[in-house]
Amino acid sequence: MTPTAKAALWMIGAIASFSSMAVAGREVSGELDTFEIMMYRSLFGAVIVLGLAGLTGTWRQVNRDSLGLHFMRNLAHFTGQNLWFYAVTVIPLAQVFALEFTSPLWVIVLSPLLLGERLTAMRAFAALMGFLGILIVARPDMAGINSGVITAASSAIFFALTIMFTKKLTRTQSITCILFYLTMMQLVFGIVAAGYDGDIALPTADTLPFVLLIGAAGLMAHFCMTNALSLAPATIVVPIDFVRLPAIAVVGMLLYGEPLDVWVFVGALVIFAGNYMNLWSETRRRG
Repeated sequence: MTPTAKAALWMIGAIASFSSMAVAGREVSGELDTFEIMMYRSLFGAVIVLGLAGLTGTWRQVNRDSLGLHFMRNLAHFTGQNLWFYAVTVIPLAQVFALEFTSPLWVIVLSPLLLGERLTAMRAFAALMGFLGILIVARPDMAGINSGVITAASSAIFFALTIMFTKKLTRTQSITCILFYLTMMQLVFGIVAAGYDGDIALPTADTLPFVLLIGAAGLMAHFCMTNALSLAPATIVVPIDFVRLPAIAVVGMLLYGEPLDVWVFVGALVIFAGNYMNLWSETRRRG
């Protein structure tokens, strides 16, 4: 099997994981708020990370360097993930995923400020296409803008911040160290946010399987994506990842009776085009 074929198989796993997490998040939203969902997800992740660190002997890689950057990275991810979980409960799943695809374009906009990277003409054009795609997904006449669209679009910005902070951390920190603070800090954030009113709901027998699915799918999605990128260039992986949109649209139609909205697909194609053009330009420039 070729590396590209292996990458495609890993991406199928990523697509299934992201879609499962969205469905599970919607299923538990009636009994758990987003803070509680994130708390239980982080608890699950902490158990996995601590177990793997113990088994592989990578404990020594955990240090207290860059704690401020870890804090900013995890606060951005915690905020973005809460907004994302809220969005999947109030707007069609395909619309959430389409707006989520703007994260790489927000990286283009924000990286000159946070990473000191140069904003080239192609990057600026790609970002402009992303903004146009957002307007199309939200409806050309703007009538479709609501709290779900706003939170989904906002989550993409916080995911972009997460990407940039992670990029800075990987220069000096190991993956084990980053994952350790990811799960532990966000577990604390979740406990504080979920318990501020003195009432933290426990999963019921009906919701517990979905809570466990959220935790497992969240870890598996990023694991599959990382493996795919290690086997094939981003110019191959990103188009495969785009299959998430029609896949989740079909899931939303079958499970929740959500209509297949042509404007969501048109806007998502514009967003994808901006992403792909920037990737192609960056690959050619570095080559």
